[in-house]
Amino acid sequence: MLLLCRRQASARGGALPSENPESGQPGEVARAEHPGDSEAAARPARLPPLSSFLLLLLLLLHGGSQQEEEPLEVDLRGLAPDTILQMLQPEGAQRILRDTDELSTLHNVSYHVLAGSLSPRKKFLAVGLASVRRPRGFYLPATLQSLFSQSTEEELQEMVVVVHLADTDPGWNARVALSIAQKFARHVLLGRLLLIHAPHELYPTLEGLKRNFNDPEERVRFRSKQNVDYAFLLAFAANLSSYYLMIEDDVWCARSFLTAIRKALASQEGSNWATLEFSKLGYIGKLYHSSDLPRLARFLLLFYQEMPCDWLLVHFRNLLTQKDVIRFKPSLFQHMGLYSSFQGTVNRLEDDDFQADALDLPDNPPASLYTSMAIFEHYKPLKAYSSAEGYFWGKDPAAGSVFSVVFQQPAQVSRVRVLTGSEERRGDFLRAGVLELGRRRRRDGRDCSTYIPVGTFEKGTLDRRGLERSISGPVECVRIRVTQAQSEWLIIRSIDIWTTAGT
Repeated sequence: MLLLCRRQASARGGALPSENPESGQPGEVARAEHPGDSEAAARPARLPPLSSFLLLLLLLLHGGSQQEEEPLEVDLRGLAPDTILQMLQPEGAQRILRDTDELSTLHNVSYHVLAGSLSPRKKFLAVGLASVRRPRGFYLPATLQSLFSQSTEEELQEMVVVVHLADTDPGWNARVALSIAQKFARHVLLGRLLLIHAPHELYPTLEGLKRNFNDPEERVRFRSKQNVDYAFLLAFAANLSSYYLMIEDDVWCARSFLTAIRKALASQEGSNWATLEFSKLGYIGKLYHSSDLPRLARFLLLFYQEMPCDWLLVHFRNLLTQKDVIRFKPSLFQHMGLYSSFQGTVNRLEDDDFQADALDLPDNPPASLYTSMAIFEHYKPLKAYSSAEGYFWGKDPAAGSVFSVVFQQPAQVSRVRVLTGSEERRGDFLRAGVLELGRRRRRDGRDCSTYIPVGTFEKGTLDRRGLERSISGPVECVRIRVTQAQSEWLIIRSIDIWTTAGT
């Protein structure tokens, strides 16, 4: 339920929009580098205040009808903070009340909308992130730039980004809101970017909490508050879209990540998933049904002091009876922050499965998988081909041992990539083998009658492109055949298959 309350005056104590929100001192808005940004790129000329106002009105009325290569950057310098907030929030700064079922902490939560307005239309995807002042580093502008610049105009029309500015210092929140509103004015006006804040008088106590896992008191307070920050963000976003994507405020995005997520969702049609993962790191790239967000918000609040948020997310997934991790590779999001939001410690964590171009993701048509090798424990063939976490692990591969992918329907294969071995078991890769494409599926459906070799493994890896030119027409099987016995077992980490359009 959504209620609009009385209009509220613009944020008090707000800094001029030209201030650096991290320092509070006059100067340029803090920026962070992003791959592909060019300082030499052409930028719009500086506009006087009246021209800025007219341009903003034009964008408000007509911005959605034009396609642009990059988000437009509007200069709002020289305008008072009150004027900027009124321009970017035409109905004035709002306090929004939301009822979220029965938990008293989330009942009638009062949110400050610092910039942006709610879209009358439910979007396909809401991207949510929480941000607080870091002792070192400021990555939020670069994260937002990546989200918008890596998406097409069509993708942006199906997406809304919600940023919860959750610092305990209201002055910092106001300064950041103004600087972000200035840099991303077009997206604010078009309803693609919302900046919100949940007042801290609504938070449960953060003092005298249980020190589970023998964590220091400061660490317990930090992670407990972080759980509550996310709980309020999730509750706010519950009705904005069909799906919700959780990221952090220091990530880069793959190009057309929204299209890649649509593709992943299509592959899961008919399954009862709770969480889909597009990164193996922390809270980055976790996708939920928006209908599950109220439950997840209450769950985080109930257990906010027990453990870190990423651990709670795993428990929530299990409670919704999704036992296995469903993670898609390559990852669509990469951690870029050098300094942690907790005490500014150095954090060089990266996702080595990240790929910058999401349009180059494999298709992996529906198929059954078979092998002549003995399978070790639960390392089944499906784990090499599907989004399930893990890999295939076969015992004692001999000359002639095979691993077969049998399509449900014939497909025109254009590329196949196979990776064997792993970081933990570097010796368990395919020493000698070939890739074969097969036709004339047998009656038992477990293999094909004829095969054509199309490539040879080199150091456990194979990546063959242009297969549609070397073999005409659709195929029904893709097979890996061992050509020389090896004493080490065989790990097949991933099998990726691309097909041509219409097959």
